[in-house]
Amino acid sequence: MTPNRRDVVGGLAAMGTALAGSAGAAARPYRVGVRRLVIVIAAALSLSGCGTFAHILEAPTVESHPPPVAAAPTGAGIVDTIDPAKIDAVLKGFVDSHALVGVSALVFQNDREVYFGAFGQADREMNVPMARDTLVQIYSMTKPVAGVALMQLYERGLFKLDDPVAKYIPELADVKVLAGLDKDGKPILETPHRAMTVLDLMRHTSGLASSYSTNPYIKSDVARLDPGDKTQTLAEEARILGTMPLVFHPGEHWLYGPSVDMQALLVERLSGEKFDAYLQNHIFGPLKMSETGYYVGPDRRGRLAALYDWHEDGSMTRMPDDAAYSFNTQHWPLTPGTYGLAATIDDYAKFARMLEHEGELDGMRILKRETVRLMSTNQLPDAITDRSWLPSKGRVGFGLDFAVRTAQPQAGESAGTVGEFFWDGAADTLFWVDPVNRIVAVLFTQYFPFGKVPLHPAFRGAVYAHSH
Repeated sequence: MTPNRRDVVGGLAAMGTALAGSAGAAARPYRVGVRRLVIVIAAALSLSGCGTFAHILEAPTVESHPPPVAAAPTGAGIVDTIDPAKIDAVLKGFVDSHALVGVSALVFQNDREVYFGAFGQADREMNVPMARDTLVQIYSMTKPVAGVALMQLYERGLFKLDDPVAKYIPELADVKVLAGLDKDGKPILETPHRAMTVLDLMRHTSGLASSYSTNPYIKSDVARLDPGDKTQTLAEEARILGTMPLVFHPGEHWLYGPSVDMQALLVERLSGEKFDAYLQNHIFGPLKMSETGYYVGPDRRGRLAALYDWHEDGSMTRMPDDAAYSFNTQHWPLTPGTYGLAATIDDYAKFARMLEHEGELDGMRILKRETVRLMSTNQLPDAITDRSWLPSKGRVGFGLDFAVRTAQPQAGESAGTVGEFFWDGAADTLFWVDPVNRIVAVLFTQYFPFGKVPLHPAFRGAVYAHSH
């Protein structure tokens, strides 16, 4: 039975109350904000002609990064059509309810733009609207760009995926694995079971010391030595990482960390070019991504979105500019592969569309078809069961620098399609490529911490509302 508008809005309001209650005492101040948000979005979707409650919005969550994702409204499958009004209603609802300051999205299907929308403000305090030419910091959505750069050199035969990393980065030749601590609190180290490979770098199974580790010794070591200090070069980062114990034996676990910085260093050493110059010469230039890079000059700074801090009551406060813009408004020695790029939504869509086209866009080939297929194929064997927070992304594996959906979404997962590949950024940006439906989607917003607002599942739900 198709519910009427009152049933839909009431049901969503009840869902918001239940979800806020289930999040525990710490989330109680946000309860009113969640209820307001789902009511606003539900009403908007209802007015836009949305048919059933299941097709409206995925259940919100207020969990911290990485968030458990919400139930897909229709599961996943073949998308008959993408309804711009539904996406508008969802994104506008987040802004109207003050859950987000600003948000924009761009969607292509079958090589045609089917949606663009921008709502709210890129800079609330300066009253600058979120727009198509807004520049945002994409953080970890830099990683797939680094992966493409490295795989261009793979195509030239300059390395193999099973090559030892130390062949090109000798600073990592003598790394040991932390096996525990002795009675005096000193590390017990052992020789790795096998050498760390380039594949390990690209699928996050290297074991390199990471702040994402739950091991107190490793976390303390990372904080003390700060290998990713932006005043250092990639080579200096490698030297420091080479003095630190690995979290685990290469290839035995999945853990986010500095692996993609070492990919960037590989690009430098194999190509003979600085990493930022390589990206410009071989990716950004050919794809006409003229707005993408590490440095945002004074002439473009007015278009750089502000960053906001989310609070438990659902409010957003602006991060001080000296902290928010410190990386992109100066030239630093470090040009990381793990984060750092700023881009417009159209620029990143060009990159994502190139991947959907299996390596080519507008007559410019960046990668071979078979290389993109390799990158978008799961590279994690079933034997790797300890995958940190990766399972929070759904039933996914990991290819070469992005997640790959390996099974149909179940209850509790965001909508999507088997075979899609995607990644997101720390300030809650997102992109995905769905080869089955030939969908490319890019979503921009700017706040910390990741996942506090249920934007991603709601946006996915709106895009896949007409799937079967």
